[in-house]
Amino acid sequence: MRLQNKVAIITGGANGIGRATAMTFAREGANVVIADMNEIAGEEVVTAITKTGRKANFERVNVADSGEVQRLVDNAVNNYGRLDILINNAGITNDARLVKMEIEQWQRVIDVNLKGVFLCSQAAARVMETQPTGGVILNAASIVALYGNFGQTNYAAAKAGVIGMTKTWARELGRKNIHVTAVAPGFIATDMIKTIPEKAIAIVREKTPLGRMGDPQDIANAYLFLASDEAKFVAGAVISVDGGLVL
Repeated sequence: MRLQNKVAIITGGANGIGRATAMTFAREGANVVIADMNEIAGEEVVTAITKTGRKANFERVNVADSGEVQRLVDNAVNNYGRLDILINNAGITNDARLVKMEIEQWQRVIDVNLKGVFLCSQAAARVMETQPTGGVILNAASIVALYGNFGQTNYAAAKAGVIGMTKTWARELGRKNIHVTAVAPGFIATDMIKTIPEKAIAIVREKTPLGRMGDPQDIANAYLFLASDEAKFVAGAVISVDGGLVL
């Protein structure tokens, strides 16, 4: 098992990519904290994990709230004695063209997708710096940050910011044995893309060399590699998992 007895916090862990990652990490020996706003779905993931013999618990957390984030990290350390892995997976969209985007739409996406990554990483890094084993921080970027996307000024800006923070933190925290990297998913079959018209999805499929949408498990597998000792010399990288859409 590649994550035997590791302790992982996964934000947005109740559904989609977060759920797939939580289940994958548990199968590889990790104990998992599911951090999400969806309590029902989160508890379902906890039940599924505990059936595998691993420990898990749910924390209802707004990642844009510093107090709630600090409680999340403190509880993880109190319950499990350490924190080895943080997956900054929580994210939302609220799309509109630039000229029609309301400031509330901008701010909400920035708060969750950018500020939330900052707050969670800061709290986790403060713990990891005190551990001889350091830790791993993995951030969800997006191919949208690399080439933009119609109607997603807020989302593209947030994810581009995540890439910048990833590279900065890799420099700052590497000497403390904290590995910081990012994954840039392409178009993945989750609830987040259900608002995209089918015509647009068909175009994406056609332009993707592998000829399909991604599956949450595709991203979970990338996170697993980056969280494991197999990636112990990887730092500051942004790995696109997009079927070749961005080359």
